[in-house]
Amino acid sequence: MKPVNDLLRIEGLGVGITLQSGQLEAVKSASLRVLPGKVTALVGESGSGKSVIAQTILGILPPVAKVTAGRILFNDPEKPGSSIDLCQLDRDSEAYRALRGQRISMIFQEPMTALSPLHTVGNQIQEALTIHTSLPEAEARRRTEEMLDLVGFPDPKRAYGMYPFELSGGLRQRAVIAMALICRPALVVADEPTTALDVTIQAQILQLLRELQSKLNMAILLITHDLGIVANVADEVVIIYHGEIMEAGTVSDIFRNPQHPYLKGLLRAVPHFDMAPGERLKSLRDVQVDTSKLKQAETRAAGKRGSILLSAKGLTKSFSTRKSGWFAKQESTARKALDDVSLEIRRGECLGLVGESGCGKTTLSKVIMRAVRPDAGAVTYDDGNGPIDVLAAEGDDLQTLRTKIQMVFQDPFSSLSPRMTVQNILSEPLEIHNRGDAKSRIEQVKTLMEVVGLDPRFLSRYPHSFSGGQRQRVGIARALALGPDLLICDEPVSALDVSVQAQILNLLKDLQAQLGLTYLFISHNLAVVDYMADRIAVMCRGRIVEIAPREVLFKSPIHPYTRALLAAVPFPDLDRPLDYTTLQLGTASDTGTWPSFFQEADNKAPLVAAHCGEDHFVLAQASAKVQELRAW
Repeated sequence: MKPVNDLLRIEGLGVGITLQSGQLEAVKSASLRVLPGKVTALVGESGSGKSVIAQTILGILPPVAKVTAGRILFNDPEKPGSSIDLCQLDRDSEAYRALRGQRISMIFQEPMTALSPLHTVGNQIQEALTIHTSLPEAEARRRTEEMLDLVGFPDPKRAYGMYPFELSGGLRQRAVIAMALICRPALVVADEPTTALDVTIQAQILQLLRELQSKLNMAILLITHDLGIVANVADEVVIIYHGEIMEAGTVSDIFRNPQHPYLKGLLRAVPHFDMAPGERLKSLRDVQVDTSKLKQAETRAAGKRGSILLSAKGLTKSFSTRKSGWFAKQESTARKALDDVSLEIRRGECLGLVGESGCGKTTLSKVIMRAVRPDAGAVTYDDGNGPIDVLAAEGDDLQTLRTKIQMVFQDPFSSLSPRMTVQNILSEPLEIHNRGDAKSRIEQVKTLMEVVGLDPRFLSRYPHSFSGGQRQRVGIARALALGPDLLICDEPVSALDVSVQAQILNLLKDLQAQLGLTYLFISHNLAVVDYMADRIAVMCRGRIVEIAPREVLFKSPIHPYTRALLAAVPFPDLDRPLDYTTLQLGTASDTGTWPSFFQEADNKAPLVAAHCGEDHFVLAQASAKVQELRAW
């Protein structure tokens, strides 16, 4: 392996970060390569040093970080034979600025943060051309619109003048990709480019990156913690842990013959559809659960397992949006977030709710929580002591509901107050509902910490001093404080690494088994829902389009949207690549591409939940036959 053959070669890189407590070695003697026209995946957990390496390559390390050892050699294909050591360049020099953005560019993780809200998409993409070339304004705009077309914008001319907030998450990420590629760089550093996206949009972005890489003959350093993405995109893989390279090789070597225990542990932590009933994810650092001190299960004796704990019927909710210019007449348009949604949650089960962003999952959870009032419909809660109308409850009934239905939020950082200690956070619900005295509350809070696997000595700490997985465990402990029957888990692991995700999923399963909890588990990742759920409801455009027991849904999905979601889940398996044909990229939720019997009839006859056997229902025309639905 000669250095001249490598586009980028990192040798013995060390990066130190100066903290009040001393020097932290963020990267320790790391060595890796990126070949021309290939994808090298850098895989590891949060805090492993992936993004620090990316920032070092781009020369954008924060002032407290310094390169302490090693070199980064960049061999520009446009200047054969001239190898540049990026570590020796002044990060503010003309030479580095000429490389940054033009020959080496970056796709950032969060598109909304990476894009300026004050400038149009076209202006932000064209800025790189303006800085690095002397093209006339008209030619620069033509190239920008051409790049917008290349990354898949349906109307590039219109998109040029739009602002980021007017775009969906997928289109915002496409704009960030266009910004990185506008100068046709030799190397693109993609830092978690699909983490914040739905699985169907993620698959679109992955296919787009592969196509653009081939078309523009560029190399990609892909930073991710998702081994499913790695298996579908990468040519070579580098595994990093605590700043050190654990294992490196071709994608075939890594997946077919893993050697390092850490890599083997990562592969076992990924949920997949082939897991046996009762099989657990192998977390790298499992959490021991002991709920014996809580004694909350006794309060659930009134209800019988399998009975209907919560029932929603005919829920409809519309939101009005206004689109106009500064001086134009205000016009509002109503959009249905929920469209005649009905479902039942049975005591003791985990009902999975899946669908893309914007399909109405979170709105439905907010209606159940009484945070949003629907335009029509009813929600009934019955724990065995008599039914309660959730939407009309007041006084004592409402107070009871508040204790019986709790929520675990998606982002553990923003859902915990940064100004409150963990003790304050966990004792707050007990104080609001007048549970016990000060002494008993402290004991209850310590018990909650032990239940979720945290040391009670951490009670005086603030949320920022915990890792993402630990913060999510604090959120779960807070939800358990009042002894609820039903936990609504809204994307509780989407922001976590795969190893921490396994830890939290195992924790939730153990808590459900030991406390007799009922879950409404919301996610866009069907592999995660497959591991957690007993039944699964699939939601699209504000409607439940299919609902079935977990094993039935995955064995014989019927609705085209369900099939597209299943096809979009990337497997950490080289023998099961993404099926782009079934996925129908860009049209998964487009009703016009579905078979006619899944669409509204010309006479506007409403779609009905067709019974397909085994507790399996699909939204279709009343005239459609079950055999017809299964055979399409």
